[in-house]
Amino acid sequence: MQNNGYTNFSRPTYTLEEATRKLEGYCAYQERCHKEVVQKLRDMRMIPDAIDQIVVHLIDHNFLNEERFSMSYARGKFNIKKWGRNRITQELKQRDISQYNIKKAVAQLNTPAYMETLDTLARKRLDGIKETNIQKRRKKLADYLLYRGWESHLVYEKITELIK
Repeated sequence: MQNNGYTNFSRPTYTLEEATRKLEGYCAYQERCHKEVVQKLRDMRMIPDAIDQIVVHLIDHNFLNEERFSMSYARGKFNIKKWGRNRITQELKQRDISQYNIKKAVAQLNTPAYMETLDTLARKRLDGIKETNIQKRRKKLADYLLYRGWESHLVYEKITELIK
């Protein structure tokens, strides 16, 4: 074979036991959804039967729990990125989380802190908008809050309250 300047690095192969231990560490480090775990196993070039076996092991030994993942994900994105319910719901759907778990995760955000966060976020963004035209200011603020996944009725109530 002719050497074209590239070295042929092959990916390591894993036994079922090695892959299981590796994925236990992967799941113990941070909450994961089933989709992420299956993709990781595919990237490790595991066969479908092995993937199923490892996923069942992870669920049985509580390394993988969709409800716990969705609750943690929703709390994290709300507290750190200040996302609203719509954005969190959309992102959980993309991760193939069940409707039951999405509803449960989003329901935990029904706190006074949710409305306080919207207020703080809206006021902070409004201070940063230099537009003088009132309609354009309203639109910029609305676009920003809607993009972050805040419910439209809450966004428009907040805009009416802040921009008169």
